[in-house]
Amino acid sequence: MTDIWLQPWFWPAVGVVIGLPIVLLVLTELQSTLERRGSRSARIVLLLRNYVAPVGALLLLLSQSRYANIDLTWTQVTATVFGFLLILVLLNGLNFALFVTAKEGTWRSRIPSIFVDMVRIILILVSVAVLFSVVWSTDVAGLFTALGVGSIVIGLSLQNAVGSVVSGLLLLFEQPFQLGDWLEVNGTKGRIVQVNWRAVHLKTSRGVQIIPNASLAGGSFLNLSRKGSPFELDIYVKFSTDDPPQKVIDVCMAVAADLPAAVPGEPATITPGRKAVFEVEIPINSPADNSTSIGLFYKRLWYAARRADLHLDRDLTDNYNTPENTLDAVRRVAPALYLTQEDVEVVAPQARLERYGEGEVVQHPLVVPDGMRYIISGTASIATPIEAGAEVRFSSLHRHDVLGLTALTRQGVSSRVTATSDLAVLFVPTAVLDGLVKTRPRLARDIGQELDNRRTLAYKALVAAGVDVPAGSRIIA
Repeated sequence: MTDIWLQPWFWPAVGVVIGLPIVLLVLTELQSTLERRGSRSARIVLLLRNYVAPVGALLLLLSQSRYANIDLTWTQVTATVFGFLLILVLLNGLNFALFVTAKEGTWRSRIPSIFVDMVRIILILVSVAVLFSVVWSTDVAGLFTALGVGSIVIGLSLQNAVGSVVSGLLLLFEQPFQLGDWLEVNGTKGRIVQVNWRAVHLKTSRGVQIIPNASLAGGSFLNLSRKGSPFELDIYVKFSTDDPPQKVIDVCMAVAADLPAAVPGEPATITPGRKAVFEVEIPINSPADNSTSIGLFYKRLWYAARRADLHLDRDLTDNYNTPENTLDAVRRVAPALYLTQEDVEVVAPQARLERYGEGEVVQHPLVVPDGMRYIISGTASIATPIEAGAEVRFSSLHRHDVLGLTALTRQGVSSRVTATSDLAVLFVPTAVLDGLVKTRPRLARDIGQELDNRRTLAYKALVAAGVDVPAGSRIIA
């Protein structure tokens, strides 16, 4: 009997018995490593491990069918399955190498997915044809000829429709916009929520508008998201003709500067018009912030106009800041200011009631307060700004708490006070406080103690947040 290792089927069998476990082990470790790194190529390795390697081993064994009593058809079926799996792996690997790992801004990242899908379909058809030609000896030349002639006939009969589709595809290839961009088309503004081979879907204030790609390719449109300068929010507001225009401009600019979407360092432009109508142009970060910023601007302007004794929308009434309400508020804070009943009657005409909307900045950093504000209702937060526009919150303020403690010392505070709900305060000017402190030393002592308390809270919050506070630095909270 001939030695078994000299049999032609022996070494392929040994390769399967020994090599397959080793290959599976290596692929398993590789797949686990890629999964831990979050790589999308782990799915390709998983396909190789679970399907390609076992089917390939089976094909290797069946290829020795001439030495055993095995029907050749099973070998061809296995070869076909293996070919399909191999095509799938190669296409996924090509897609991963060319497009999944493409860096932002390169030509690979700009290719629309529809083109990738079309090329993938063509490669699949060609690969399958070659596979059947090699494995089953099928004549595929006639099939390609029929497909070519059919494509010409269909193209001639649908040349108008195909022309529109091609125009849209070319527009996608050029990529003058992408998902999330804001477009203005024929006076309609909207954000792109979907792009496909046929149309672009714009989300507008009235719903989703579908615009064919061919219409965009054949016309003109404005990409608001690719503007060189910041996007400008345009608002018109009305005041009373008795309101000083410069005071209106100052209030509008202050409200615009505190909007969350406002571009830092880009002031708003306020243009007075006829009959006390003012045009307000506010640079904001993105058109996506347009509607939110409009609502927020109107809301905060209402509060700011009342505080400045302006008449937004020509409303000449203010039922809150009345002498009766102010007198009642002064009575509430009288113990904190050490006021007698006679003092209340003197201080009340010089004080005033103010209201702030949620999110409004009541006290800006490094600004010297023009007086002290006692909270009548609502809440506020105190935070110390740090680098990169962030801030560390260290205290909350409630009813009977006071703001603007450095009004007497004429120092700018290091913290920012923001209303966390609708906030009502009693404003006592610095001139009134100067007179009170001269005859009430206990008031000056209380203010100093509260300043020390807030400074301590600020230091603790900064240290807890990991902020390095230089030795000897003085925080005025």
